Amino acid sequence: MGKGTSTFPAKAIIGALVTTLIMKIFLFDFVIAEGHSMEPVIMPGNVLLVSKLSYGFKPPGSAKYLLRWVVPKKGDIIVFYTPMGEIAVKRCSDVYNNDSFYVLGENVLNSYDSRSYGPISMDSIVGKVLGKR
Repeated sequence: MGKGTSTFPAKAIIGALVTTLIMKIFLFDFVIAEGHSMEPVIMPGNVLLVSKLSYGFKPPGSAKYLLRWVVPKKGDIIVFYTPMGEIAVKRCSDVYNNDSFYVLGENVLNSYDSRSYGPISMDSIVGKVLGKR
């Protein structure tokens, strides 16, 4: 083995971890679905890929979007914080003044959504669900 080749795997692993961390902080996140409010579209245990940049840029740890380029459209499935501070996944059903959104679960009889807590603000949105597994 030549000199310096033993550090290559360590550098590659560290580089991959740093890249993954940057992507998780700024671009994408994964959420595991809990509860039954989005059945049959999203089942409990589904892993959801969430784009953090679909609607704008919110710096990590910030409560407000720094830049916004679009707002959720009716039908988008979004991840957001409820007024009680819990993470939730629901479908956007109405847009009010491009800053407030009415969200509903697919399972109407078993969904805690905007019918209970009212519209949510743009700044409470984490991102848009791109896919599930």
